[in-house]
Amino acid sequence: MGTDNQPPPRNPEPTAIAAKVLAALRGLRFGSVEITVHEGRVVQIERKEKLRLSIPCPDGNGSGDPEP
Repeated sequence: MGTDNQPPPRNPEPTAIAAKVLAALRGLRFGSVEITVHEGRVVQIERKEKLRLSIPCPDGNGSGDPEP
């Protein structure tokens, strides 16, 4: 069996994929965008967003932890 020295297949529309990555990043303040590649092709774009909550605590110290 011979070896195949050809490069992996390219994505058919790199600009369309770049647009989807940019769309996943748009408006993201805290989180991550993960790009999964199989055999040189982008097969998945995953966006994980974290929401930071600022909840005032009843004792007023602002940390959310009880005072010592």
